[in-house]
Amino acid sequence: MTEALLDADGIERLRVALRAAAYTSVGIADRIGPAATAALRRNDFRAALRATTDRDPLATLIRLFVCGQTEPEAAVAAALPLPDLAAAGLVSREEQGIRARVDLEPYGEDWWVVSDPTGGPLAGDHVLGVGGASTTLAGATIRRKVDSALDLGTGCGIQALHLSRHAATVTATDLSERALRFAATTAALNGLDWELLRGDLTVPVAGRRYDLVVSNPPFVVGPGTATHTYRDSGRPGDAVCAELAAAAPALLTEGGTMQYLANWLHVTGEDWTERVAGWVAGTGLDAWVIQREVTDPVSYVRLWLSDASEGSDPARMAQWLDWFDAHQVEAGAANGGPGASGPGATAPGGGGLGTSEPGVSGPVVRIEELRQAVDQPLGEQVAAWFDRQDWLRGRPLLGHRYRAADGLRLHQEATIGGDGWAVDRQLLELPRGLRWSEVVDPLVLALVGGCDGTVALVDQLAVLAVAHEVAEEALAEVASPIVAHLVERGFLEVVA
Repeated sequence: MTEALLDADGIERLRVALRAAAYTSVGIADRIGPAATAALRRNDFRAALRATTDRDPLATLIRLFVCGQTEPEAAVAAALPLPDLAAAGLVSREEQGIRARVDLEPYGEDWWVVSDPTGGPLAGDHVLGVGGASTTLAGATIRRKVDSALDLGTGCGIQALHLSRHAATVTATDLSERALRFAATTAALNGLDWELLRGDLTVPVAGRRYDLVVSNPPFVVGPGTATHTYRDSGRPGDAVCAELAAAAPALLTEGGTMQYLANWLHVTGEDWTERVAGWVAGTGLDAWVIQREVTDPVSYVRLWLSDASEGSDPARMAQWLDWFDAHQVEAGAANGGPGASGPGATAPGGGGLGTSEPGVSGPVVRIEELRQAVDQPLGEQVAAWFDRQDWLRGRPLLGHRYRAADGLRLHQEATIGGDGWAVDRQLLELPRGLRWSEVVDPLVLALVGGCDGTVALVDQLAVLAVAHEVAEEALAEVASPIVAHLVERGFLEVVA
């Protein structure tokens, strides 16, 4: 059993102290004001420090944990159970006072997350706190009630916190014993009980199945050199992400879903979509992968070296780039979201994958770009996409009634000439949700325009066939896949 960094009594005393000081996201924002709160997101602590010079308990906690300052021992002792924290090594006595040795961060409305502090070169077993990748995954995860959930590579426990809101039981794994102790502390401090298992990826849960699996794995692509546990899997290239996709069928219950962040290689002469499609081929699962960003190899390597404060190591950068050159990698992408993001073009890439048990009619695999801004939380959009796949699977479409999505827009591009304006192309645009934009021809535009929920599609097509002088049977054959695509994207909604 993994133990927290503090014993049960110490956890309780710490929790009571944090609540008494109102050390929460809302409490901090109320105390220092919106301008200083915004500056904190840029790691600019000046305004926050100016607002906390009186060093009452909340001010002291902000200075100690948020701003990374060394604070007078008397002020810290008035705000925290100092003997407990000092004995556990969570703070240390310095010449000028008390300094935090962990990052104790308010998260969400009423959570705290315990992780390693940032600043300076990161140790190989560094345990990350709240960051862009973790919040991307949290926002993109489907939040429906489930009996069992699994967080693969939990780190300090951010995904497990979210899972605790809608899963009856939560299991979390990590290769790092240090990470598991931080996760145990996060769980205990928030009054939660998780099953914590040590091991590499799916090894600790072999033979077990879950309704929902999420993972923010060490997805960074490269030569397979493992210097930082949070970043490097020890597998070359994008093998760790392919491995997770292959493991999905054995991890999921019937109707279960797996969502994880990924990076993948985009290689000269290779279609990146085919590469990623190969990960899910033969799994029997629906899969949705969307790419959002592209980065050239040099920027990609610099990003991840800088992330671990390795930016000044030219030999390490050269080794990484040489490996990319040897494998004909042309570009790379930043991290994305499950079933919702990734790198693009030809590159070592990053992104996300969502898979789900498809039912009896066979899987649907979609691998596509999503560059536009989307409405949050993205998890609602991901859930709706899988729901639409379930509805469409093996279903005859002609007998149903449809209506255009609320607020659906028509965008026209035209060129003026001697005979006036000539329409070059017409696009349907969704104003909310995934905000898709789709080029359509006049016939499809007429079809969508007639979808008001009152007439079955087959009757609409009969009218359109006469108006456009085409055979009704031929039009129906062509229209069915078009309507299926428009339903999948959310342009058309099913009435009955």
